[in-house]
Amino acid sequence: MFKFFNRLFGALLMAGMTAAVPAAHAEAAHETGTTTVVLTHGAFADGSSWSRVIPLLEAKGLHVVAVQNPLSSLNDDVAATKRVIEQQTGPVVLVGHSWAGVVISEAGNDDKVKALVYVSAFAPDANQSIADLIKDLPPAPWSKELHKDSAGFLTLSDRAIHRYFAPDLAPSEQAVVAATQGPWYVGCIDEKVTRPAWRDRPSYFVVSTQDQMIDPALQERMAKDIGATITRVRGSHVALVSHPQAVANAIIEAAAHVRQ
Repeated sequence: MFKFFNRLFGALLMAGMTAAVPAAHAEAAHETGTTTVVLTHGAFADGSSWSRVIPLLEAKGLHVVAVQNPLSSLNDDVAATKRVIEQQTGPVVLVGHSWAGVVISEAGNDDKVKALVYVSAFAPDANQSIADLIKDLPPAPWSKELHKDSAGFLTLSDRAIHRYFAPDLAPSEQAVVAATQGPWYVGCIDEKVTRPAWRDRPSYFVVSTQDQMIDPALQERMAKDIGATITRVRGSHVALVSHPQAVANAIIEAAAHVRQ
């Protein structure tokens, strides 16, 4: 009986692989040379946070991939992002929200990456961490709403999600954000970028003017420091959810630059 199921499984596996190969080749051929937008999510989130932006980009003919960051360290998140970049056949526009601004600043040094887009994000310089960027600012009110588990991973309280993280979403949407948040390792705040990719590539920055997680004034300063093309959105930290068209437009503008 075991031999029978073993042969059956093998036959099904080979049949599935045979059927999948032509489709995979066709998809690869279709994507060759196409600009890919690689979307990286920030702390307390996952790849689904881009769900409203993705169809707007695809409608413009862009290939889109969302990274699932482990949020366990800068090195781990950079490695996850680099694996996605490596799989692409054409030029890449690399996009980072929040903490992922640090990630794309490091991962964006790949030759395939032609432009960077920061969305309500941190944009550190060489040998700079989030802790360095915020050291002169007063403690954020949401910091009192952090919970740390025994492994050192942080989550936000439901109250912080509703009041600070995503105040411009409907209560039902806020509840989903709270339930699906990705725990973020506490040590990430002190990890430093070695060589910021924005020094060698055109950058774009979506500043959320109502952001209560990352000070809008700090966003403005970082955007100017890196020489980014700035888009301002009257939205919260999750402008990618509450104002997806404005965020998509900034990414589309970056992609248009790549195609020139």
